[in-house]
Amino acid sequence: MNGISVIGLGKLGLCSAACFAEGGYRVWGVDINEENIRRINQGDCPIEETGLVELLSKVSSSLMATSDYDKAISNSGASFIIVPTPSLDDGKFSNAYVEDVLGKIGAALRKKNGYHLVVITSTVMPGTTENIARPLLEEASGKICGKDFGLVYNPEFIALGSVIRDFKNPDFLLIGESSSQDGKILEEIYSRTCENTPAYAHLSPLNAEIAKICLNCYVTTKITFANSLGAICESVPGADANQITGAIGLDSRIGAKYFKTGLGFGGPCFPRDNRAFAAFARDYGNRAKISELVDEINEEQLSRIVHLAKEKLEKGDKVAILGLSYKPDTPIIEESQAVDIARELFRIGYRVSVYDPQAMENTKKEEGDIFEYSDNMEECLNGSSLCLISTPWKEFKSINADFLISKMKNPVVIDCWKLLKNIDLAGVEYILLGEGVASG
Repeated sequence: MNGISVIGLGKLGLCSAACFAEGGYRVWGVDINEENIRRINQGDCPIEETGLVELLSKVSSSLMATSDYDKAISNSGASFIIVPTPSLDDGKFSNAYVEDVLGKIGAALRKKNGYHLVVITSTVMPGTTENIARPLLEEASGKICGKDFGLVYNPEFIALGSVIRDFKNPDFLLIGESSSQDGKILEEIYSRTCENTPAYAHLSPLNAEIAKICLNCYVTTKITFANSLGAICESVPGADANQITGAIGLDSRIGAKYFKTGLGFGGPCFPRDNRAFAAFARDYGNRAKISELVDEINEEQLSRIVHLAKEKLEKGDKVAILGLSYKPDTPIIEESQAVDIARELFRIGYRVSVYDPQAMENTKKEEGDIFEYSDNMEECLNGSSLCLISTPWKEFKSINADFLISKMKNPVVIDCWKLLKNIDLAGVEYILLGEGVASG
């Protein structure tokens, strides 16, 4: 197989397409956004993601963008569907975009000879691959799954800001296969694109669909446990939740990843996967009690930080918020607790100045003019009575006591991510999440 098509050239789709091209495949990227198609074909990068500009330049001769399904399908042996599955009001994922793409792929397959593998990468509700995708493809193509085409559920486990690195170096690859033949084809594709040698988990499509959302639910449970521990330790003189999680994270049964205090989890995946798993359980007369509680505690983290800030402020004071994106190295503010905290502080009567290296434009679009938008840290901190370090951007590590004292009206810092832990902050009231005694 020399050709691959990727349907959906968003943040994950375009990075995936570029990685496949770097692996030696001729890649056809399909999208409905004609402007992005034009830019990609001209060698321009329409998406902000670490390393993507350089990678697109490297693979420009092997990656073609188009809106023509027939052209993409006829020139490829496998198609990866990477389109949005937005959350519905009940917590489930919508299949609207996936079903639209499946119908178009099926119509293109009707005109094609030879076996073709269809790979659903978008996160979907359990049961989607076998109960919705398979019959839809068979009806649209007039062909039989397992004989004329293959069908696999193969979600990615990546983080925005490190999509390319994560794609090339996965811990494992989850393959929900309709047949072992399809799983082998997918393994061969990844053998050419991965820099490491990942483990493969071959499951049925249903079990792979459940596994995908379960994994994120488990990760958010670790995050929430650490934050719950932090809340307890803050009321115990001498206790330090970060030391505790660092120690017990050395146990292989627990692990250190995603196991430290900070703001609650956010972004486009973690919150919605918890809600989707709870919705899935309800469909079968059960309750995903842990996921429900994790979601509840995560929301409480927001009000806890606001309460900490209110204790140090007077009505009308200026608050400096450093960091708006839900994590560093991305402009994404979806479900960002930093933005939620800023909004709540404004609502209850404080002036709120904000600064983020990448997320200012997105925040302005979503929140309008309720905040004072700053061009840099200095402007953000000037005249403020409290500074909240809410996203651990590297540039915030340069902050020191002299800088804070010279800019702030009343130098109080709430550090959510331990960025200034080892810096001399004499003359500054320093509050570190998870510690029972303030320093400074």
